[in-house]
Amino acid sequence: MSERTARLRDFLAHAGWGDATLTALPGDASTRHYLRASRNGQTAMVMDQPQAAESPPAPADADHAQRQALGYNAVARLAGADCARFVAVAEHLRQRGFSTPLIYACDPDEGFVLSEDLGNALYADLIAAGGDQQELYRTAVDLLVRLHEEPAPALLPGDIAFFPYDELALLAEVDLLAQWYLPLVLGRKASGQEHAEHRSLWSAALRLVRGTTPVFVHRDYHAQNLMWLSQRKGIGRTGLIDFQDAVAGSEAYDLVSLIEDARRDVPVELAEDMRAHYMAMRAGHHGFDLEHFRSEMAVMAGQRNAKIIGIFARLWVRDKKPRYLSMIPRVWRYLEQDLRHPVLTELKAWYDAHITPELRRAIPATEAQP
Repeated sequence: MSERTARLRDFLAHAGWGDATLTALPGDASTRHYLRASRNGQTAMVMDQPQAAESPPAPADADHAQRQALGYNAVARLAGADCARFVAVAEHLRQRGFSTPLIYACDPDEGFVLSEDLGNALYADLIAAGGDQQELYRTAVDLLVRLHEEPAPALLPGDIAFFPYDELALLAEVDLLAQWYLPLVLGRKASGQEHAEHRSLWSAALRLVRGTTPVFVHRDYHAQNLMWLSQRKGIGRTGLIDFQDAVAGSEAYDLVSLIEDARRDVPVELAEDMRAHYMAMRAGHHGFDLEHFRSEMAVMAGQRNAKIIGIFARLWVRDKKPRYLSMIPRVWRYLEQDLRHPVLTELKAWYDAHITPELRRAIPATEAQP
C-alpha cells in the first residue's frame, strides 16, 4: 500500500467508510483522480486531489503582480488543488435548489473529498447511446436560465471569496494558443510581436463584456460534466459536477460551453434551438439586451475555443496526453464560426494571416515538439 493510499484509507475510516471497496474511474485532463466507494449496498464518490500536483490558487486579496508571481492557476483564477473551494461551490448551489453532490467528508489539507454518488447517467454517455438530446439539453439550458436570475455571489459558504472572471484571467487563457498551439503547428515559437498582437486584439474584443452584471459561471458546463437524474424533477434532473473552478462572469459563457462542446459534435439545429430557447426565456428580464447578448456569445465562445485549442496542445506537449489532439479540428470549426461575427472581425483577420485552414484541420503529429 502506497503512502497516499494509506492516507486515503485513514480519511475514509474517519468518515465511516473504512471498509469500502474502491473502484478507480477513468481519468480526465486534470490531476484529480476519482474512485467509487462501495459498502453494504451503498456507494459514494471519492475525489483524490494530490496537493503537490497543482500550483496554488490566488489569495482573495492578491493583486495582478502577486497572481502572476504565483503562476498560471492564480492568474487564471483556477482552484488548483483547493478542495475546500469545491465543497463551498457545491453548498452554494445546493442552497439554491440545484443538484450537486452532498458532501459527506472533506480533508482539504490532504486533498480528499467523500461525496454523494450521483450515478452513471452522464450526459455524454446518454447522448452516445441515442438519448433524447432535446430533453437533455433543454433541461440544462433551463438550469442556466434559473442560475442567471441572480447575480454572482461575493462570497461562498465558509466565507470563501468567489473570484471574478477578470480580464487578466481571460487573456491568460487565450495566451495559451500562442504559447502552445502555434509552436506545435508552425514548428517555431511565436514571436513577441505575435504574442502581443494576439493579446491586444483579444483585449479589445473583451471590452464588450466589461461592465455587465456577472453571474455564476460553472466554467466547464458540457455533456461530460452533467448527470441525468431522471428520478428528480425539473432542473433538478441535471446534476452538476466538476465545478470547483467556478467564477463570476458572463452569462453567455456556460451556454456556449454547452452547445460548442469540444469533445463531441453538437448538431447545428440543436445548438440553434438551445440558443433561441435561452434568449426567449431571458427576454424581458431586467437588463437583458438581446443584441448585446448575441455579440457577447460570439466573444465568449471565441475566447473559450481559443483557450481550449491552447489547452489541448499543452496536454500533449507538456503532459503527454495525445488523445486531445484529435479534438482540435472540431474546436477550430467552432472558432471559425465565432469569428464570423462582426465584433471579432480583426481577430478573424489575424487568425487567417497566421494559421492557414490546412493547419487548422490537421491533427498535429504526436512526434512534434514546440
